[in-house]
Amino acid sequence: MHIVHVISSLYPGGAQSALFRLCTSDTRNRHTVLTLIGGGDLEAPLREQGAEVVSMGFSRQGVSLGGMVRLWRAMRRYRPDLVQTWMYHPDLLGGLSARLAGIRLVCWGIRHTALEAGQSSRSSIIAARLCARLSGLVPRRIVCCASEALRLHEAMGYRGAKMVVIPNGYDLADYRPFAPGEIAAYRRERLDLDASRPLLGMVGRFNVQKDHPTLLKALAELKARGHDVLCLLVGASLDADNAQLAGWIEELGLASHIRLLGRRSDIPAIMNSLDLHILSSAFGEAFPNVIAEAMACGTPCVGTDVGDTAQIIDDTGWVVPPRDPQRLADAIEAALNEREQAPDAWEQRRQACAARIGEHFTIDRMVTSYNAVWSSCMSAAT
Repeated sequence: MHIVHVISSLYPGGAQSALFRLCTSDTRNRHTVLTLIGGGDLEAPLREQGAEVVSMGFSRQGVSLGGMVRLWRAMRRYRPDLVQTWMYHPDLLGGLSARLAGIRLVCWGIRHTALEAGQSSRSSIIAARLCARLSGLVPRRIVCCASEALRLHEAMGYRGAKMVVIPNGYDLADYRPFAPGEIAAYRRERLDLDASRPLLGMVGRFNVQKDHPTLLKALAELKARGHDVLCLLVGASLDADNAQLAGWIEELGLASHIRLLGRRSDIPAIMNSLDLHILSSAFGEAFPNVIAEAMACGTPCVGTDVGDTAQIIDDTGWVVPPRDPQRLADAIEAALNEREQAPDAWEQRRQACAARIGEHFTIDRMVTSYNAVWSSCMSAAT
């Protein structure tokens, strides 16, 4: 089959990473990626792996008639067997363009859970509502990356009978537990860390959805309780140029407890280096990649109960309510105490984290599931 994918951009993000893994791991089909906005870190690697990538020339300011015409013409030119879209705007624009070009087989992709007024973008809320109304007409199937995403979008008005859950999958050759010597060398040579302090971390861009203030308040509470920890913050805009973040850190007296690493390309090594990974998201997460990536590296996690975080972690870590710094601090403290006082139990927990991802969330399982959905669409159309 020839599959044309439509996605907003190939700048770093959960949907972009999932699309990259799918296209580069699926050897059964030919993949073409149409990006609404050009550029992005994953564009060149996708091309190097054999996928064709074409920008439709949209701007970040909104939808343009010229962009829609280019998208429609691309659909007419490629005439793919099936169009797979990713996220609200591509679902809406890519789905409509495909159907107007005479392509009957369209699969939408939902990568989000709750949308909150005042927090989520107005255009995303509008696109999601329009998609709910059109879900009976445009797509054959709607692929959700999380069970919670399916539940919430069905309640929003999406056609539940068309919806299926395909969790994200990971290449365990990349995300794997390192040997202790590898971790010690990386901490010493690449991060210049004091090995005596527990090392916490959160990988996730600076965005209201990630709720860094709650994490920082929890770290301040841990400091008040006498815990001397270091926390790495990794992701876009988590660097010295972020005046707002620097102000929060200074206000809470955490300057010696936080290290800002910004965007990094060595995430598997960072995940291995952490003693504990934390995700403090307040809303919107569907299937948070960073939780699964950390666990695949044998790093236990504390996460807030958004999206499918609890389902991913299961009994290998800790899940707390969002926007609750005290509960988050309690969970981190419980993890630190176990690591210090019960090293055998901690090692078993680390092994259980990697085993859970290896059993339930591999890239092979994800590719097989997408192929099953696409094949079922093809079979129903004949």
